[in-house]
Order: sequence, then C-alpha cells, then structure tokens
Amino acid sequence: MADIKNILQERILVLDGAMGTMLQRYKFQEEDFRGERFKDWEHPLQGNNDLLSLTQPEAIAEVHRKYFAAGADIVETNTFSGTTIAMADYYMEELVYELNYESAKIAKKVADEFTTVEPDKPRFVAGSMGPTNKTASMSPDVNDPGFRAVSFDELRIAYKQQAEALLDGGADLLLVETIFDTLNAKAALFAIEQVKEERNIDVPIMVSGTITDASGRTLSGQTAEAFLISISHIPILSVGFNCALGASHLVPHLEVLAKKSEHFISAHPNAGLPNAFGEYDESPEQMAAQIKEYVEKGLVNIVGGCCGTTPDHISAIAELVNQYDPRALMVENV
Repeated sequence: MADIKNILQERILVLDGAMGTMLQRYKFQEEDFRGERFKDWEHPLQGNNDLLSLTQPEAIAEVHRKYFAAGADIVETNTFSGTTIAMADYYMEELVYELNYESAKIAKKVADEFTTVEPDKPRFVAGSMGPTNKTASMSPDVNDPGFRAVSFDELRIAYKQQAEALLDGGADLLLVETIFDTLNAKAALFAIEQVKEERNIDVPIMVSGTITDASGRTLSGQTAEAFLISISHIPILSVGFNCALGASHLVPHLEVLAKKSEHFISAHPNAGLPNAFGEYDESPEQMAAQIKEYVEKGLVNIVGGCCGTTPDHISAIAELVNQYDPRALMVENV
C-alpha cells in the first residue's frame, strides 16, 4: 500500500463529502432500514444510517463510488455512530463490531476497484470515529454540574472495539472526527494507541475537531490552539476541523493550526450554514471559491466536505486543489 505521508508531501489529498446527505436521496423508509434481518426488531430503526451497511450495502458502496469518481482520494466509512454508546439509542450495542467491520469492508472493496484502475492515484479508506452522543467533560444536567453521562473509561472501551473492527475490515487510517469535547477524543486516541501496541502495528490517525460557533471554540470551550495542544502528545498524521461552520468561517482557525502544528492539516467544512429547514444551500462553485483561500494561503494538506456536500462539491474542490501545492511541513518533521 502506498505511503500516505509521502503522497501528502506531493499533493493535496481530497476527502469525500457527506454520507448522510447522499443517503437522504434514497428516501429510505423504516422497512428499508430494517431489511429482512431486522424486520421484527422491537425498536424504531429509521435514521440509523450506520445500520444501512448491513441492510442496504449496495447503496453505501454506490455513495463511495460516486465520491471516488468525483476525485476523492479518501472516503470515510459509514460508521459515524458506530460505538456501543451511540448505538444504545437503537438497542444495537451487540452489532457494533459487525457494523464497523462490514462498513470498512464495503469501502475498502470500492477503494481497491479504483486503485486497480488508477494505480498512480491510490485510494484510501478512513475509519470514521464520531464523537458519540455523550460528553465526558460537561454535565447534561444544569442542576447537577458534577454529573457526567459517560466516563473516560466507558468511551475508551467503546472506541477500542470500534477501532479494532474498522482495522479488521480493512481501514487504512482512522479518523477521530467532529470532536466537540476533547476529552472524548482523548479516550478515542488512547484506545487507538492501545490497539496499535497490542497488535504491534502503526496506523495513521487523523484528528478533526469542530468549532461550534462564532466564538471560535469547541463545545467544551477550547480555542484551536488549546485543542491542538491537548492532542499533541499523540503521534498523529493530521489535525484539522470539520462540520459546524462553512468554509470561509474556518480560515482563522486553520491559520492557527497551520502556524503551530507540525502535522498535516485537514479541513472538511459544511456547505455553508443550514437554512431554516436545516438544509444546505451552498453550491459546489460557491464552496470551492471559499476553499480557494485555504490553498492560496497554503493552509491545508487534506480537504473535503461535511454536511450538505455531494460528489459535485467534491469534484469542484478536487479540480481546484489540483492546481496548488500542499502546505509544507516543518522541515525537521519531513
């Protein structure tokens, strides 16, 4: 397998766009989520996108294909909620290993198809590890600020299981993403380090936080620099931001990372901010025009899209970044 570190020094790599946005186009109903296997499940399953890797695998493969065809170098597995903590909403904790394993397997198969056709442009699979629906450093109860809905160790155990399954299924790297609480991310990174040590392997790790509002902080209150410092003890491939804000709003935070970090820098913003209906209106051309600032300033090594982005957005981004050099790493780190 080609070394992604070497490729990142030669060109900007393109990450895929939104899985959820694409799956909405299929208009899957409750019975589609259930399939034959889960037709008698006692709890509602509509909205459990990760489950579609088991019940609608061809749709998941098709989304990956569309993103690779649009110019993506890396696709994310359909596992954003693939932990026992998040799957508890659907009473599907027992399925977590299988969900991650099958999702990685689907993505890897499609990646290999494209790499075989274009060996000089290898395709990679990033195992997507989302933030879960709980936070380890804040209380969900305003009347009990000391309460925590989840512990560090519970997160570590859940993330370890997810990481093992993603790697077993064929993921080339692991992406700890949409981090709103850095303590959750630390649990994920600690779990990955455990897996690496137990298996005596080295796995490239991408870390991507999310700035939640105009204050320029994560939900747990960290600035971009504080977030970077918090995870800098872990050997990672890249650090960056995704989701929450549109492309132009991420520029000052990416500038901080690019100036302070010795790692590669990634960004996969939303297609603008959601409208009154929760939909994203920014066109591929509008989004690419904003991302042009990233590449003109030499801020990024990996760029893609989050909520609201489609293969058309990724195609416009791929076409743009092809004309620019990647951000140069600090010399001692090359």
